[in-house]
Amino acid sequence: MKICIYGAGAIGGYLGVELSLAGEDVTLIARGPHLEAMQANGLKLLTDDGEKIARPRCTDDPGTVGPQDHVIVTLKAPSAVAIAGKIAPLLGPDTAVVTATNGVPWWYFYKQDGSLRDHQLQSIDPEGMQWQKIGPERAIGCVVYPACEIEEPGVIRHIYSNRFVLGEPNGEKTERVQKLSDALINAGFKAPIRPEIRNEIWMKLWGNLSFNPISALTHATLDIVSTDPGTRALARAMMLEAQAIGEKLNVRFAIDVDKRIDGAIKVGAHKTSMLQDLELGRAMEIDALVTVVQELGRLTDIPTPTIDIVLALVQQRAREAGCY
Repeated sequence: MKICIYGAGAIGGYLGVELSLAGEDVTLIARGPHLEAMQANGLKLLTDDGEKIARPRCTDDPGTVGPQDHVIVTLKAPSAVAIAGKIAPLLGPDTAVVTATNGVPWWYFYKQDGSLRDHQLQSIDPEGMQWQKIGPERAIGCVVYPACEIEEPGVIRHIYSNRFVLGEPNGEKTERVQKLSDALINAGFKAPIRPEIRNEIWMKLWGNLSFNPISALTHATLDIVSTDPGTRALARAMMLEAQAIGEKLNVRFAIDVDKRIDGAIKVGAHKTSMLQDLELGRAMEIDALVTVVQELGRLTDIPTPTIDIVLALVQQRAREAGCY
């Protein structure tokens, strides 16, 4: 199966090594020193069990690759919008595009029953660029649970989890999502297919929308944000506002808010991705994790006073740091 991973950073590289070694025809789209290192020496994956090296095709030019069976977009949300106009050479008549990014995906309302069916979210897809250039009919949802990091150019370290949850927007178990699941499982990943992928999206978003901006504002790790009485209460208030929105959109939350927060404590002294991006001067995923929830609140007539305040603060912090 031809699989292109667009954005072969930490998560994309992890997928690329394992899928390539499992026999899939893998192409990685990357750039800069990381791309140069992969082209020269292959891509190395470091795990608790040792190291693996794969040599998939690597390029910064999608035009040299040709149509794929699946394109897995592992770019962070701010970069994903920018590649909407560059992805066309990878798309054949039946190519599926897998949104393996944090937050609410741009296709969220595609074929969803209700008054918001096919509504396009401006905070994460300005002017409908991804909707128009990629097409929601190509989309497969993917909720990413692993944590990885680029240790140096061409070297990925896997930290924990190997779970990628998949689902079609309309809930069907199609041939294309089954083939992708089979390929991932064959490569050693856990890749269940869920009929209600939006429930899974919200379970991860529920923590990200609160823990990420609070940690970026306080520079505290996840264990502190979740246990300090003040920041725990703040996170809880944001999560309850989000839960009201999700439930208005027919999302089912499998656990209550306090169990979700307690689950974050178990992760330990972990820096959230938003805090890491702030410290490294990279674009922060504010819109896909927080702004979009505010937008969904407006669409559903659910007040979001706590989210509004934290969003305003983290947007200003990011602007001052040149990360927004």
